[in-house]
Amino acid sequence: MKKLASVCAGLLLLLSTSVFADEHADSALEHAKSAVAHGKAGHTALLVQQAKEALDDALAASIAAKGLSKNHLEAGAKELQEAIDHGTQGHVGRATTHAEAAVWHLKTSNK
Repeated sequence: MKKLASVCAGLLLLLSTSVFADEHADSALEHAKSAVAHGKAGHTALLVQQAKEALDDALAASIAAKGLSKNHLEAGAKELQEAIDHGTQGHVGRATTHAEAAVWHLKTSNK
C-alpha cells in the first residue's frame, strides 16, 4: 500500500510540474508579445519592463520543462535577455528583433 501511495504521489508531482511550466510559459509568451508591441511603438522602457517579466516567467517554466520544450524556453530566455540589454542601451529596433525571436521560441515551446 505504501508503494502505491508513493507511486501516486510521484505521478501527481510530475503532472503538477507540467501544469506549472505551462502557466509560466503562457505568461512569458504574453509578456513577450507585449514587449514586441511596445517596441514597434517605440516605447523602449515598456519593452524592457515587459521583457523582464517575460524572462522571469520563461526561466520559471524552463525549470520544470523537459526536452525540446526546455531548449526553446532557454533560447527564448536568451533572446529576452538580449532584448533587455539592447533596450536599456536605447536600441529599440534591435531589442524588438530579439523580443520577436523570443516570441517564436516561446510559441514553439508550447507545441
